[in-house]
Amino acid sequence: MVAMTQDRGSAATWALAAAQLISWGTTYYAFSLFVEPMEQACGWSRTSTNAALSIGLLVSGLASYPVGAWIDRGYGRAVMAAGSVLASAMLALWSQAQSLATLFVVWAVLGAAMAATLYDPVFAVVTRRYPDSFRTRITLITLVGGFASTTFIPLTQVLIDLQGWRHALLILAAINLCICLPVHALALNKDDDGRLAVKHRASIKRASAGATRRVLRTPVFRALAVCFTAYYATFVALTFHLVPLMTERRVPQSVILATMAVIGPAQVFARIVWFMAGKRVSPKIVGLAITAAFPVSVVVLLFAGTSPVLLILFALVYGGANGMMTILRGTIVQEVISVEGYGAINGMLATPSNIAKGIAPLSAATIWTVERSYVPVEWLVLFVSLVAMAAFGIAMLYAQRTA
Repeated sequence: MVAMTQDRGSAATWALAAAQLISWGTTYYAFSLFVEPMEQACGWSRTSTNAALSIGLLVSGLASYPVGAWIDRGYGRAVMAAGSVLASAMLALWSQAQSLATLFVVWAVLGAAMAATLYDPVFAVVTRRYPDSFRTRITLITLVGGFASTTFIPLTQVLIDLQGWRHALLILAAINLCICLPVHALALNKDDDGRLAVKHRASIKRASAGATRRVLRTPVFRALAVCFTAYYATFVALTFHLVPLMTERRVPQSVILATMAVIGPAQVFARIVWFMAGKRVSPKIVGLAITAAFPVSVVVLLFAGTSPVLLILFALVYGGANGMMTILRGTIVQEVISVEGYGAINGMLATPSNIAKGIAPLSAATIWTVERSYVPVEWLVLFVSLVAMAAFGIAMLYAQRTA
């Protein structure tokens, strides 16, 4: 009986991992490929289309806490299934967009759908359902999800080339609906929607609320919030501006493409390393290494110039750090704060991080306009990444004192 339960749990984890790959690929990573054909077909400006994306990221950030709280109360299956339906519906509506107003509505609702379907909710569901093995399962899910850009960027481009951007969106909507919805509805069984939660809903709600109130007052939570917000602000700002930054330096196009191509595999390789060695290494130690590696990568970028070797080195360290950071985000809360109320606590940590993701690219562009140079942006990214490193170190010091 135990073996059968473990087999079902393993199958569910692989199914959730596949759903993550598709959810990330059809929503988050697809956007950049649709910008140019939308602009050509509809006459929209680059600023307007990216503003719609920013709204989606902001909504995703604001929705993170309530989504986590609902999962804590036993509604994981309902939340993630509803998120898949919303995502599919909005991709279909996007395919019919004739006005910017429609695009903005699509991305506002897609933001809520992403908050209900991407890494944070699945981390909460897995932690709640598999308290004794969530670290291994989260690592596996992020390992598979790490192939989302590698799989869906070329697939989406082929669909656009063959079918046009509107039909491509309809195909992505169908893929999401036909795979992600059944996974979230079936891989998360009735226990995840919780007969226990129905019976004791009021007590679970009080316990979750009490846990989150206690956590908010702790220096560990506050330091981690600063760390993750600073980290994701710098990572997203640099990611969205990396190509124009290298173009400004007159880096050859072939080197730019090679640099960008290395980042995704570096993320996946780093996750494989953690998957193989994660049981033997504390997330605290790995977190210190990750938060130190990111500013190191920025220093390499600052002094790389047009050197292919240094730019590839930057991409390896930069991608590897981010690959492991995703796993760290899913495991460090349980390690140093609490498993109780994890969904809500993780949602509170994700809220400022996701808001920062929405603001960061626009902020970096604003700084660039002052001197028409990316050098000030790079130095600011380095400074904020050092803040993230220091904040994580402070969080671990406080966690050690209260252990």
